[in-house]
Amino acid sequence: MKTAISIPDPLFRAAERTSKRLGMSRSEFYSKAVEEFVKANRAKGVTEALNAVYAEEDSGLDPAFMAMQVESLDHEDW
Repeated sequence: MKTAISIPDPLFRAAERTSKRLGMSRSEFYSKAVEEFVKANRAKGVTEALNAVYAEEDSGLDPAFMAMQVESLDHEDW
């Protein structure tokens, strides 16, 4: 798909230099940059959703479960 975007001249020049140095076409360079940005921000949606759930729900471990978990661990001297 073709698209047109506007970016500041210094950023465009830096992108041009970098894509040439990497031996990439402009399209490939911008596609990879957008892909990386999308990947990096995908997790933020998950984090925001979990934060919303735990803002309303208690995330503490039930004391009975905690006691069972502690008992299931091997007792080692440190």
